[in-house]
Amino acid sequence: MIIEKKGFIYCPNGEHEWEINTFMTPHVAKVEENKLRIWGGVRDASGISRIKYIDVSEDDPGTVLEVSESLSLDIGNVGCFDDNGMILGDIVPVEDKLYMYYVGFQHVQKVKFHAFSGLAISKDSGKTFIRNSEIPVLDRTTTGRYGRCIHTVLLDEGIFKCWYAVINDWRVINGTPYPVYNIWYTESEDGIHFPLEDSTLCVDVKDDEYRIGRPKVYKTDSGYEMFYTRDTVTKEYLAGYAISRDGIHWERKDEEFILNKSESGWDSEMACYPVRYHDAKHNYIFYNGNGMGRDGVGYAIIK
Repeated sequence: MIIEKKGFIYCPNGEHEWEINTFMTPHVAKVEENKLRIWGGVRDASGISRIKYIDVSEDDPGTVLEVSESLSLDIGNVGCFDDNGMILGDIVPVEDKLYMYYVGFQHVQKVKFHAFSGLAISKDSGKTFIRNSEIPVLDRTTTGRYGRCIHTVLLDEGIFKCWYAVINDWRVINGTPYPVYNIWYTESEDGIHFPLEDSTLCVDVKDDEYRIGRPKVYKTDSGYEMFYTRDTVTKEYLAGYAISRDGIHWERKDEEFILNKSESGWDSEMACYPVRYHDAKHNYIFYNGNGMGRDGVGYAIIK
């Protein structure tokens, strides 16, 4: 793939107390003719993330048509699994609704956080979402003691196919603890109830990597493709790519998708969390820049 960067799109700048900076882990969908809706996580002064959206031109995503002035999803009630922020996993059309799968964060005392997956549902094209439950759809397991984080759900052949990251350890690098995780696969009949234990490890770390996650999976003519982000012990936070015939057994092809940092600007330190938008006319990659999205979201064209 040849990647042509087109530039920066959006980052909040203190317009509200709940969005001081950041627009991270974007998800993109067409909502009207020539209009794409991009949802992402915005952070307050304490670093707590909530989810909102912007609308951009389908033919020119650098043109912002609307910036929502309210949240699509706020943090959960005190003591719940998502009371200290969330990041967006996936948004799936189900009949006349949209299912939002998100990762909720909770502070605990002896590790940095717990991160488990929730579900919220929209009936207004994703402007607002209401929680299906205050408990996770993916909760703690023996293999996912610290986190089970949904990032893709495909309603495929009547089955909700799910790719997610499992956190089961921590690694201290230069005095800072970081979660250790890899990518797993599971299925659900209704998109609400998932197996109580982890199913299949499908993409693992290699070489000097210690975590690989945020899998975004798309069905292709020959099977499936996956974009993800990986981190090394030398703190190179990099995008990656893999292909699969069945969605379970994957072949990594990182060398075929090179999303380089820029020499300067909003993505000069990091280019991560790629998400694809593809139709007959367009072939875009939306991605985050510095600080895991602290400096906002931009896009590129796949040629």
